[in-house]
Amino acid sequence: MTWYERMNSAIDYIEKNLCNEIDFDIIAKIVCQSPVSFQRTFSIVTDMSVFEYIRKRKMTLAAFDLQSNSTKVINVSFKYGYESPESFTRAFKDVHGVSPSKAKRYGLPLKAFPRITFLLSIKGDAVMEYRIENKEAFSIYGIEGIFTMEEDKNLKDIPMFWQECVKDGRFDKLLKSTKDPSKGVHAICSYRETGGNTFPYMIFAYCTNDCNTEGFTKVEVPAATWAIFKTEEHTREQTSEVIQSLVKRVYTDWLPTAAYKKIDGYELELYFDSDNEKYYEETWIMVKPK
Repeated sequence: MTWYERMNSAIDYIEKNLCNEIDFDIIAKIVCQSPVSFQRTFSIVTDMSVFEYIRKRKMTLAAFDLQSNSTKVINVSFKYGYESPESFTRAFKDVHGVSPSKAKRYGLPLKAFPRITFLLSIKGDAVMEYRIENKEAFSIYGIEGIFTMEEDKNLKDIPMFWQECVKDGRFDKLLKSTKDPSKGVHAICSYRETGGNTFPYMIFAYCTNDCNTEGFTKVEVPAATWAIFKTEEHTREQTSEVIQSLVKRVYTDWLPTAAYKKIDGYELELYFDSDNEKYYEETWIMVKPK
């Protein structure tokens, strides 16, 4: 089964259970990824969280129910898993811009969000450079945070995490602890299980004979084969946009057709300065031959 077929099978499961509890452990078995990895993949490829997609699909069907029959708002709210009419009303209004009672009473125009289908798109209009490296195990240490995929909170919380570490001095402490600032400070995520919809993220430095790891979290990265992708050079202000664009291309353009399969966990982002006051990054993912 191809990557696209597995993702579509996951959507099949979600669609069949919009009125029931959606079990992400079942989805994980369908797509052969951990629940958090699936949620990350979905978010990268579709530009929305899977929770947002589920909410929009529920509210689409709820709108059909309200406008096509005499069902009461409270019954529709329970049908789609909301514990109270108030929570259902908030979700409905967030999607449609009006309350369910007004939508039912006045027949107002509402929004319909169709089911997502994953398709292979053959573009071939942009070259994607990468390299494959076999690397021995290595040690890193740094500042760890635990983040959640729910409601795409990680997209806001991780940049805030960086800002807080810079502001409170933890970033400078980490950089100085390396004894060799030229090696830089980088980032890694999903290197251990943290339960539920959460994942670990760490701003890290490489362990060396001279570094001081006291007070930091230490992680052993196992020997692995890595697929490595490099961004174009850019200004500091463009960093986040350029990285997100590259990661999306890795998931949508490279992985579906590559001779390698992604292994869950241990995703790295390495940050570099060039000589002309420009910056570039590398995204590293663990892979194995298909």
